[in-house]
Amino acid sequence: MSLREPSPCGAVEAGEDAAAALAEPDGPDTCLSLLPWDRFSAWLHCVCVVGFDLELGQAVEVIYPPHSKLTDKEKTNICYLSFPDSNSGCLGDTQFCFRFRRSPGRKVSLCCFLDQLDRDLPVYLKKDPAYYYGYVYFRQVRDKSLKRGYFQKSLVLISKLPYVHLFHTMLKHIAPEYFEKSEAFLEAGICSDVDRWPPPIPGKILHLPIMGIIMKLQIPTYRDKPGTTPVAQDMHQADAQISMPLLTVHEVNLFRCFCPVFFHVQMLWELVLLGEPLVVMAPSPSESSETVLALVSCISPLKYCSDFRPYFTIHDSEFKEYTTRTQAPPSVILGVTNPFFAKTLQHWPHIIRIGDIKLPGVYTSYKPYLNKDEEIVKQLQKGVQKKRPMEAQSVILRRYFLELTESFIIPLERYVASLMPLQKCISPWKSPPQLRQFSQDDFMKTLEKAGPQLTSGLKGDWIGLYKHFLKSPNFDGWFRSRQKEMTQKLEALHLEALCNENLVFWSQKHTEVETVDLVLKLKNKLSQADREHLPVKTDTLKKLEAHINDIIRALPDDLQDILLKTGTT
Repeated sequence: MSLREPSPCGAVEAGEDAAAALAEPDGPDTCLSLLPWDRFSAWLHCVCVVGFDLELGQAVEVIYPPHSKLTDKEKTNICYLSFPDSNSGCLGDTQFCFRFRRSPGRKVSLCCFLDQLDRDLPVYLKKDPAYYYGYVYFRQVRDKSLKRGYFQKSLVLISKLPYVHLFHTMLKHIAPEYFEKSEAFLEAGICSDVDRWPPPIPGKILHLPIMGIIMKLQIPTYRDKPGTTPVAQDMHQADAQISMPLLTVHEVNLFRCFCPVFFHVQMLWELVLLGEPLVVMAPSPSESSETVLALVSCISPLKYCSDFRPYFTIHDSEFKEYTTRTQAPPSVILGVTNPFFAKTLQHWPHIIRIGDIKLPGVYTSYKPYLNKDEEIVKQLQKGVQKKRPMEAQSVILRRYFLELTESFIIPLERYVASLMPLQKCISPWKSPPQLRQFSQDDFMKTLEKAGPQLTSGLKGDWIGLYKHFLKSPNFDGWFRSRQKEMTQKLEALHLEALCNENLVFWSQKHTEVETVDLVLKLKNKLSQADREHLPVKTDTLKKLEAHINDIIRALPDDLQDILLKTGTT
């Protein structure tokens, strides 16, 4: 049973065709249809420079490209989230990441057809239209020529894409040079290079030129086996053109993040799986953001469906919403550095402290449902004693989390698949059948013979864990996704059933009114297949179009003219 999102056959074809124009920057015809910055917009919303003004405080000094739209609220959030808290004492250069809500009502860019490519991504890498990521390179150095005595500035990449490793690697290369050359370098160097990049098509090996080097990477697809890097072998081949191969676009070093609390990794996995409120208290935004991202990714390939903030400040527009004591803490993971939060969030049920040798640990009264897996702790401890490289420790931990998540979710996958009506129930002359309702009792009965014990040796209260999970935002998000997927599959099967009928013969036996009604319904079906990107083969759609045209040609001339001009009802 696969955990990866089942894919519609040919669903991405349209997206790849549409993206072909971007993929070939020098194509004589395709270029004409592209506006300036369309390629740039496929990767980044904008690049910001945030500085410190003695009178104004933190302020956005530059936004590039200049036409990029940011609301005042978004600019304010970027200002405060782009600087480490004054308590962090981040001298020198610091990199971190934040996430903030997009203001509602913004029009999508002309590059929105690239959203079709989202369908080919693993569920945990899909864009969330409600949020932006900010990738920060902050520099603070002593400068006696300035009143405050310090030079403080951040170069920030704003993007809808959760490609943390890619953008941090890019910033590490371009930011030091930017601080030397200043604003003119933004347009001539960074932005014009990104505007020549091919689109972020999952599964293709991409070559991204930036500032005299070429980054080589591959964005995963839902088809890739979780926990593998398909391009890894290819990356090690000698290539004179490639100066920066990236083995991942999005992963953080799990062991580095969990090292202070690795005795509790299994409990943390449960807390994240169940969508429990978690706060990470760290000494710096780089540590807080990496740890929050590691927590979110520990239930991969499941998508974490609640909000998470890798770096959260008291100036955040959601500060009051997330720190109120008048109701229970929301399902969210916050990364904070300001000591003020130690008091403000002391009522939160689960607190992770890292960075302070005396205080690191997980502060919670939560009792895990599953018995502790001593084997993973021993394995990691042994790695520490033998000075095993952190990357190797991270691979061990990622594999452990993956096996745990797969053992948990496969019984649910199997049960939900059984809710799908049989193909023989699909009639071309009736509406597609409905999915059967999810029954918690029926699902629980399946666990006795087909539960997690088939793939996991862990003992404990699996039933209790499932019951808790079924009430969580992560289950709700996962099940909605599956429902949509299976409903679309039923629509696609219905379309195929229609194509296999002799519709012209049917129309000859019915009145003109009934035939016209059929034509309009079939045209609506074609429109729906295109609009919702139904998992239908291109040949099926062509066959249905041919059926429609054959039916129309058999009608009187006046009706033919009307129906050929009519799109959909």
